[in-house]
Amino acid sequence: MAQRVCIIGGGVIGLATAYALVRDGFEVTVVEARDSLGSETSFANGGQLSYRYVAPLADAGVPLQAIGWMLRGDSPLKLRPRLDPVQWRWMAAFLAACRSSINRENAAHLLRLALFSQSTLKGWREDDGLSGFHWRRNGKLVTFRNAASFGHARKKLADPQQQQVLSAVECADLEPALADAPFVGAIYTPDEEVGDCHAFCQLLAERLNASGRCKFRLGRAVTGIRHSDGSVSAIEFVDEVLAVDQLVIAAGHRSPLLALPGLHLPLYPLKGYSLTVPIGTGHRAPDVSITDYDRKIVYARIGEQLRVAAMVDIVGFDPSIDPERLALIKRQACDTFPNAGDYDSAVEWAGMRPATPSGVPLLGATAYRNLWLNLGHGALGFTLACGSGRLLSELIGQRQPSIDLRGFNH
Repeated sequence: MAQRVCIIGGGVIGLATAYALVRDGFEVTVVEARDSLGSETSFANGGQLSYRYVAPLADAGVPLQAIGWMLRGDSPLKLRPRLDPVQWRWMAAFLAACRSSINRENAAHLLRLALFSQSTLKGWREDDGLSGFHWRRNGKLVTFRNAASFGHARKKLADPQQQQVLSAVECADLEPALADAPFVGAIYTPDEEVGDCHAFCQLLAERLNASGRCKFRLGRAVTGIRHSDGSVSAIEFVDEVLAVDQLVIAAGHRSPLLALPGLHLPLYPLKGYSLTVPIGTGHRAPDVSITDYDRKIVYARIGEQLRVAAMVDIVGFDPSIDPERLALIKRQACDTFPNAGDYDSAVEWAGMRPATPSGVPLLGATAYRNLWLNLGHGALGFTLACGSGRLLSELIGQRQPSIDLRGFNH
């Protein structure tokens, strides 16, 4: 009889892990506190599958830059210090990671996982016929308003073999929506992708249901994990105890609430926002994904909608929408792409991205023999989900992992 793996968390990370496990012959139970799947951080994220732009936020110069941002009314970063030791410990560890050498090392770990995730999704799409989530290989332009930042970026290409430096004229030739945009140039990566993360979650759930090897327990908040002698035995609900053979924690920023003795989960939520803008007849939205480097705003066309996402708010565990932050995103998007869509009808969203100080997710084994982690992907959850899920399945199945996992179990 196949071992049953229980996964706590029904977002894109948990569902991709479940899918990889079912493909490998495991029986799976997915436990989700909400009544629906993919409904929190996976719901309306940026939509870019950005495999080569994975450098962590923590880098040399970022603390000083962040101070400058916080003095501006249109800052992409907002910090609200709280009387919260969790926040202060996370910030201290983040500052310790703000060194060029550490950033390069962590960026290499993330790039390794990202490219593996890209190949994994490719295999699932081609071998399993996964479609219907507005996936496209549309390429990505990282655009620059400032000549100095553009010049710096030209010298630090993540993959010189795959990336091209374009002038403003060349950008407009490639993407006509940029004809009147105030950019001096861009870095173009042709094989970057885009998709609807929430639709991807629903597609995985449909396939898992159809497999006959996956059960969903929705609307069930885990209140505790039973353990003894170095292993876990069950998860607890208010009114029930569910025995487990193997357990994966993939509960996003709420995962630290489930931490066991000796298990440190250095996560903090970085709140981000998005607008989903309908594209109608006569609108001219960019078809290529755009990252406005200087304003830290991403644009991704998902079907007949433009997803506009931005902001890093380090403000605690409050998931509510800040109207001022969304108004800022809307103003800046209208300024850059005034005819991209019907901004007045945009759907507003905020999500809590679970981040480690280093930007590298926690992925793999723990001190408990049958407890596994898959969390802390920050803004790269959709990008890294397929590869992370496949690696977890390899580890639980006691197979050699497909990539070097150095750096992910920290």
